[in-house]
Amino acid sequence: MPQAPRFQVRDGQLIGASQLPSPNFNQRPEGTDIQLAVIHNISLPPSQFGGGYIEQFFQNRLDWSLHPYFQSIEGMQVSAHLLILRSGEVLQFVNFHDRAWHAGRSSYMGKKECNDYSIGIELEGSDDLPFEQVQYESLTEVTACLQQAYPKIQQHLAGHSDIAPGRKTDPGPCFDWVKFRNQLHHFKNK
Repeated sequence: MPQAPRFQVRDGQLIGASQLPSPNFNQRPEGTDIQLAVIHNISLPPSQFGGGYIEQFFQNRLDWSLHPYFQSIEGMQVSAHLLILRSGEVLQFVNFHDRAWHAGRSSYMGKKECNDYSIGIELEGSDDLPFEQVQYESLTEVTACLQQAYPKIQQHLAGHSDIAPGRKTDPGPCFDWVKFRNQLHHFKNK
């Protein structure tokens, strides 16, 4: 008997993800379709994992005094639709119907302001450390689910570095695009 999908999209919410609402979002421009998924990495402090700092940052609850690096990002208001932790757990901060603040100044295939028409997926990680296999597994399942719910992103997956070259480097050289795309292909065709 086939296994029920772990995730599904309902009214812009990823069922199967923990919900941690962020105040850092606004409305997408009227009539805008979701056409792109953008993969990022984030760790706070850089290259350190755990501690709940990313979640606090996305919810404007980070105590800037806890680490010297936090003072360099003090006051920034950032979010993503999803965060995939090192454990593979998936957290949702912004409803897919809304515009998360993940890409900044960006352009994809000549179309500017990627936040307007994309879904931002953060992986807990850094440019210089490998990602966990369980993160690839969760990313694969989430992406397949999103591609089913938003068909225009079928062929449109990009890294932050692809849409903001020279300004951003994530998901970085340790993110294995070939592995991810192969896993996604096999997952969708099983």
